[in-house]
Amino acid sequence: MKTTVYLNEFRDYFQKIRPDNFSYEGLGALFEYLEECERDTGENYELDVIALCCDFSEDTPEAIAESYSIEISDCGGDYYEISAKVKEYLEDENYLIGEVSGGFVYRQH
Repeated sequence: MKTTVYLNEFRDYFQKIRPDNFSYEGLGALFEYLEECERDTGENYELDVIALCCDFSEDTPEAIAESYSIEISDCGGDYYEISAKVKEYLEDENYLIGEVSGGFVYRQH
């Protein structure tokens, strides 16, 4: 038995199980990505909040740079330069899911 989950329900599931993993905006980006994957593959996705929290994350450009050893010392602390460098890295590695206020939603590796 399957049911269709809409964006608000998707957000509600995360708020009940893992309220601190993604922002409201971040959950919207993740939901869009998962819907696109379903359209591309023709397969329905089974919602597993815990698994999604293991596979995907949302963080600031600085935190991502630190986690993935992205060299940002040449950015002089400029948020926009750091953000651009981190975004380029995430795109090059095919990890970028979406850009949100203050950071990125990305596939963890």
